[in-house]
Amino acid sequence: MSVYLGIDIGTSGTKTLAIREDGAIVASATAEYPISHPKPGWSEQNPEDWWQATIKTVQKVLKSGGVKKDDVAGIGLSGQMHGSVFLDKKHDVIRPALLWNDQRTAAECDEITHAAGGRERLIEMVANPALTGFTAPKILWLRNKEKKNFDRAVKVLLPKDYVRFRLTGEFASEVSDASGTLLLDVKNRTWSKELLGKLQLDPSLMPAVYESEEVSGKLTPETAKTLGLNAGTPVVGGGGDNAAGAVGNGIVKSGVAFATMGTSGVVFTHSDEMQVDPQGRVHTFCHAVRDKWHVMGVVLSAGGSLQWYRNQLGQEEIREAKKRKIDPYELITAQAASAPAGSEGLYFLPYLTGERTPHADPYARAAWIGLTPRHGRPHLARSVIEGATYAMRDCLEIIEGMRIPVREVRLGGGGGRSPFWRQLQADVYGKRCVTTNATDGPAFGVALLAAVGTGAYKDVPEACKATIKVTGESKPDAKSQKAYNRVYPLYGKLYRSLKEDYRAIRDLVGG
Repeated sequence: MSVYLGIDIGTSGTKTLAIREDGAIVASATAEYPISHPKPGWSEQNPEDWWQATIKTVQKVLKSGGVKKDDVAGIGLSGQMHGSVFLDKKHDVIRPALLWNDQRTAAECDEITHAAGGRERLIEMVANPALTGFTAPKILWLRNKEKKNFDRAVKVLLPKDYVRFRLTGEFASEVSDASGTLLLDVKNRTWSKELLGKLQLDPSLMPAVYESEEVSGKLTPETAKTLGLNAGTPVVGGGGDNAAGAVGNGIVKSGVAFATMGTSGVVFTHSDEMQVDPQGRVHTFCHAVRDKWHVMGVVLSAGGSLQWYRNQLGQEEIREAKKRKIDPYELITAQAASAPAGSEGLYFLPYLTGERTPHADPYARAAWIGLTPRHGRPHLARSVIEGATYAMRDCLEIIEGMRIPVREVRLGGGGGRSPFWRQLQADVYGKRCVTTNATDGPAFGVALLAAVGTGAYKDVPEACKATIKVTGESKPDAKSQKAYNRVYPLYGKLYRSLKEDYRAIRDLVGG
């Protein structure tokens, strides 16, 4: 049986997964790398780190899984969205890549909106408003702030597409990831010549764009030798991490949503037709399913908020977990479970790196509100988890307000692995929440895309139906659901009360 590789270029590390045609996992490997924050609100990485992690994980997967190079029939690529890699005429990287959670481009977002003829006109062109995380503002920032570097740039690539270039020598992207640049005509699934023209950007900066299962290139002899694979091995378009993760969890039909808690949190729904929120609070992008779309809300610091709590306030749990050889998150969530639903009036606003859905506010900041002497560490931990989940509910309510049906929520990321967090999500969302046998998210999804693109399946839904099964469920607890329905409305009011103060803080500290 053929083997397919899925390579996911994440924010904290790269994961490579090998699966068989029936979806069985052969082997997986992960390699981590750092993130740089040169100034407040800035977030950068060295693209060479992604490439070295790709080499390391592919080699490890082949060795640990006993996979022969003749067995590998195709490769799929996933990656963190929106990041910008600038290449010069020698195809060398000009400067560190600006990442999805970089917040330096507020002025460029205003510039784009003005050039497009206003927010409504921009949404008409590319289905989304200008947000600081997107790629287009980063390109303009380079032109405005580092003119010499901009003048050197001949190509702009997304993170996974830079790895594709190193694998195949091809400049290519695909529709799901390209949607997040703000430069794609999402309806027609091609680059927006109109917006590129209004921004005075040369269309040649952008790579060719494919459907997600299409073969976009083949391994070069040199790269194949380095990796231990055959030259000419097909590499399909792949997907942005969210669309790829949705494929990897079977979100390829209406009525089913995907809620994943990684560093960021995402609520993702499939749509047979292109549907747009006129207010631009959620994103409408091309799906990694041919001629389909998705609507998606993004919380910038969902699992990232709990990670911050662990790193800054969980040293005791980290030490204890090391002694017991367990994950410190197990101790933190066990502690959180001892506090009541609603954390006795303690709220955590999870805006550590600003917020996207629904506020589109790069200046928003995290906060605990409602602290009293009664609150202890269990309340602090639980309120962080609840705050991140309330933010996810914000996304879900907007999507349902667009008359997109959601009968079931499939869970992924850290919030899907924790039994406590799974039940809490069911209670906060008021939905049946399920897990599947496909726990490897984007890497699994793009491995399936590789199987489709090389002929193992006729289309993506067929591949998902053959390989993905529901393995567990959490139904809302009536008492907890009632408690969350009572406290959740105040959560949204707190942001509105603090909105102007966030800007005052920005003015005080700069950035």
